[in-house]
Amino acid sequence: MNKRDREGSSRKNADAVKDCEMSSAPSSSVICAFKVFQQELDTKHDKYERLVKISRDITIESKRTIFLLHRVTSVPDAEDVLSEAEIKLDGVRQKIGQIAEELRGEDIYQFHRAFTPGIQEYVEAVSFMHYISHRSLISLEEINSRLVFTRKEKVDPKGSAEALPPGAQVLTFQVTPSDYLLGVADLTGELMRLCISSVGNGDIDTPFQLSQFLRQIHEGFSCIGNTGPYEVSKKLHTLRQSLGKVEDACYTLRVRGSEIPKHMLADVFSSRTTLIDPEEGVV
Repeated sequence: MNKRDREGSSRKNADAVKDCEMSSAPSSSVICAFKVFQQELDTKHDKYERLVKISRDITIESKRTIFLLHRVTSVPDAEDVLSEAEIKLDGVRQKIGQIAEELRGEDIYQFHRAFTPGIQEYVEAVSFMHYISHRSLISLEEINSRLVFTRKEKVDPKGSAEALPPGAQVLTFQVTPSDYLLGVADLTGELMRLCISSVGNGDIDTPFQLSQFLRQIHEGFSCIGNTGPYEVSKKLHTLRQSLGKVEDACYTLRVRGSEIPKHMLADVFSSRTTLIDPEEGVV
């Protein structure tokens, strides 16, 4: 078959497809059903992409809040830093309110993978701020109690307010237990950095407080074992590394603290490597 014959054959096939489409009844139940499926899938995919974008914004703002909170060890008044961090977290909560609006009437677990990175980062930021303020771990109930949002009333062009039913004005978002655990696991890395920066500024009490706190978190995660989410067991290795570095800092302070000048302690901790059994990374 030469080139002209091939072009003619393809043209005939295209014409046959068009004839088939024209001959099919537009009111066919099968076609109508698939059009409905197409609309449902397009709507779901568009919602998924919007949630991914919101989650990225939450992640970025939460990381900025964490970076800001690390300044508490180097400023004379930590309240100014905490107040600025609270303002940033309020903005993050407004973003989470957008997620709650998108998930209204939807199954949260159908879209969970779209926004879980941002929620974990928010849990890490809010728990880090809570530890700096209260020296304790924030609970899941406390986090969820702050994720209650009120919808604004709709106003038509004529200027009359359209009052919504009382039950429709409030939206809530519930952080799942798995997102809470993963956020707390990431918190341990920030606490390890807080320990090193505190020592560099001459604070030798914070590392021992952090060491005790991280041991309690490690004990809690060890109790979960293989019964929790798979991601928790993977992050347990990072948790152990953070705990090992903090314990190494406490050891150096206790044994060699009098030999090393305070302004050189942070450099000593940064240069030392922590020896952890690699086989204990995942339980």
